[in-house]
Amino acid sequence: MRGSLQAYKRVSVDSQLTSASPHRVISMLMAGAIERLIQGKAAMEQGSIAVKGERLGKALDIVISLRSCLSMEDGAEIASNLDALYDYMIQQIYKANQDNLAEPIDDVIGMLREIKSAWDQIPAEYHNMTQLDV
Repeated sequence: MRGSLQAYKRVSVDSQLTSASPHRVISMLMAGAIERLIQGKAAMEQGSIAVKGERLGKALDIVISLRSCLSMEDGAEIASNLDALYDYMIQQIYKANQDNLAEPIDDVIGMLREIKSAWDQIPAEYHNMTQLDV
């Protein structure tokens, strides 16, 4: 049953991604990172080291992907600030995993939630714009 549910979730996410705007994809990535961080923290608290490592590793991959999506040409100051934040988040996830600490995970979750909240408030008419369109 669990395998079927996971397969269904994968198909659901895949279908959402194919039809999603770039703006929506970034929002989904942020939500995915937050979810993996919460799961990693729960696994840490339960002493499940393998699951903790897997979930935090996936969160780390997502944050690295978010960082790689930054366009330094479009909105250079914002992109530069986000780059620094993502770099800090990457360091905190490594620290949390290595030292088995929940606090850095909570910090990263808080930062991602704040960024995602601001991102989700961008009006729809701007979702596909670049600096050239402004």
